[in-house]
Amino acid sequence: MPSMMENLAKDFEKDIKLPPLEKTGYKIDIIDRIKAIFTILCDLYGTDRLVLKASKLNALDLLNSTRVGERLLALQKIIMEDPTIDEIPSAKKAGKVLAVLEEGIAEQIALRTVEEELERKIALKMHERQEEYYQEIKMQILKENQNPENAQTLKKLAILEKKDSISLAKSAMEMLRPTELNEIVGQEKAVKALLSKLSSPYPQHIILYGPPGVGKTTAARIALDAAKKLKKSPFEKDAPFIEVNGATLRWDPREVTNPLLGSVHDPIYQGARKDLAESGIPEPKLGLVTEAHGGVLFIDEIGELDPILLNKLLKVLEDKRVEFESSYYDPNDDRIPQYIKKIFNEGAPADFVLISATTRSPDQINPAIRSRCAEIFFEPLSPNHIKQIVGQSASRLGIDLHPVVPEIISEYTIEGRKANNILADAYGLALYKQQTRKGRPPKSLFITKEDIYEVIQSSRLVPYVTMKANKKHEIGKVFGLGVSGFVGSVIEIEAVIFPAREKSKGSIRFNDSAGSMAKDSVFNAASVIRRITGEELLNYDVHINVIGGGNIDGPSAGLAICLVLLSCIKGVPLMQDIAITGEVSVQGRVKPVGGISEKIYGAKQAGMTRVIIPKENERDYPADLKGIEIVAVSTVEEALENLAIHNLQGEKVC
Repeated sequence: MPSMMENLAKDFEKDIKLPPLEKTGYKIDIIDRIKAIFTILCDLYGTDRLVLKASKLNALDLLNSTRVGERLLALQKIIMEDPTIDEIPSAKKAGKVLAVLEEGIAEQIALRTVEEELERKIALKMHERQEEYYQEIKMQILKENQNPENAQTLKKLAILEKKDSISLAKSAMEMLRPTELNEIVGQEKAVKALLSKLSSPYPQHIILYGPPGVGKTTAARIALDAAKKLKKSPFEKDAPFIEVNGATLRWDPREVTNPLLGSVHDPIYQGARKDLAESGIPEPKLGLVTEAHGGVLFIDEIGELDPILLNKLLKVLEDKRVEFESSYYDPNDDRIPQYIKKIFNEGAPADFVLISATTRSPDQINPAIRSRCAEIFFEPLSPNHIKQIVGQSASRLGIDLHPVVPEIISEYTIEGRKANNILADAYGLALYKQQTRKGRPPKSLFITKEDIYEVIQSSRLVPYVTMKANKKHEIGKVFGLGVSGFVGSVIEIEAVIFPAREKSKGSIRFNDSAGSMAKDSVFNAASVIRRITGEELLNYDVHINVIGGGNIDGPSAGLAICLVLLSCIKGVPLMQDIAITGEVSVQGRVKPVGGISEKIYGAKQAGMTRVIIPKENERDYPADLKGIEIVAVSTVEEALENLAIHNLQGEKVC
């Protein structure tokens, strides 16, 4: 049965009518392989092209030869494309020559296959591109000729426009907010310091400390407006005031988004603007620091800002520019707009004054930001300040108040904002009563003390100061002083002493919630008492109680604890309108403590007439302090002389 190669050879001979080969010493398989190669060449090039190729290579006569060697030489010339080959392969070399020719023709067939596949793909892509181009032109024509609006979209537009036409009146808090610096109550020194730092030709970054609701944010906003009007101020008339809360500034460590400093929207992952994304161009998004350029960036609650983000902000404060980076940015790409090139090459401007505010104490703020900023402290508001704020707000609302209303409000808050809230609630309640009351309504609105108490009860408010000074004298009771945030408060400490059932086996009980340092103060006091009186505290069962269970963070209650124990042991009555602060050493010396100004404020709130402080803290309170007497002492004995009715020997001292 003839093989497939033999059949192809016969067909080839039939097509180009080659004469039959003479079997002169060549094996039959050599002849069959020659015929097969001719067949493949005919399929590869086609009959006409094969004849033309053979003619160009001087192989046409050899191709028509009946000799095996000559026809094999013709194959060499055609496949190797070399007309200079003229050696007729012998019968011995015919096999090797055919192997080389078969490998060569295999390479040509493989190349032809790859070329055909590539041409097919190119044709397919061209067809796809042609379809896309057609669709783009079609959509463009549709956009030009078609209105994007329909009944549904027009209805939604009408609803939005209707909502825009509806507006409520200003909120009470917005209307009651101060608009001038002289309207900020109780912060004259702080406001003056703030304005002086902003109006200088070389303005400073600033941190505002103080309790909530005393006007820090309002003062910063108004101070910028006032600074713009001064001749030597560096701020232009249109200088921006950008306000943000540090607790809400969230960012992605991968820099995908950063509302404070800005970020880059890459064309693939973050989705830059469509026209930029299609060109593979990254789009920088500027942050609040650039919006504040030339003005003030106000960050409320700076203590809540993420530490890493704060460090990045410090770098911007130093450089006064924000740098942007992207692996998609190519400075040599001519398609990139000039403004994007400028941002990537030079950075975005960020020259502003940072004003930050916090209710935290300075030791809780990052030292790096503190070293770059001037620090201004806003004072807690006194009851008189609250009364003044209530009076101003009543004038703005156009209402009349019962004379005791400001005083009542001042008992329940030390925050100006909260005082206005209470007044606004009472205003709403009084207005509701007036509108629902039968008969002719009065010409002006009047807020009674009953209105205020009704608001206080519905809001579950409690008096801010629960302990008040009095003119009584008591044994085993004293008022200490503490600080929470920027507000001082009075701490009521009491003690009782009983003789121990067995000598030298007495016990000492003290609040666990008071803190370890307060307990240490008890043991220091025991040594001082033994030195002063000769009494051993272990001969007594002692119970010391901090009323209310407050935590005493620090040794500043040491003097108060020592005096209350001395009062119990010797039966010395103590005045109840004097507050005490100070640390006691085992030798009876009174050591300095912190927060003196805040503690004096707390004592005034409680109605104290005198405050005993350490001698070394004499310079830590305002020189123009009014309404309270300050006594500085160096020893426990000096403190007792100012606090007790009589001394340890029973002699009357006051």
